[in-house]
Amino acid sequence: MSDRSPSEASIFLSYLRNGIWFLGISFWLFGIIDRSIASFSDGSLSSVDTLQLFTAAFFFIAWLFLKPKSGHREKQEVGNPNPS
Repeated sequence: MSDRSPSEASIFLSYLRNGIWFLGISFWLFGIIDRSIASFSDGSLSSVDTLQLFTAAFFFIAWLFLKPKSGHREKQEVGNPNPS
């Protein structure tokens, strides 16, 4: 029974990390869309608006590169080096 607990905990943490990552994607997309609507609503695009849009887009792309790895899948591959 104690052998199952670390495995279940690592699977839970893996799902939690992926869930937080997907939630972050939705937040970043909301922020970019909100900034875009606010920037283009007055008809002109100022340098501050442009800087804010580029900054939000940069952080969104950086967030995409921070995708977590699946811990339980890596353990299965390590335990079985020849999957065929």
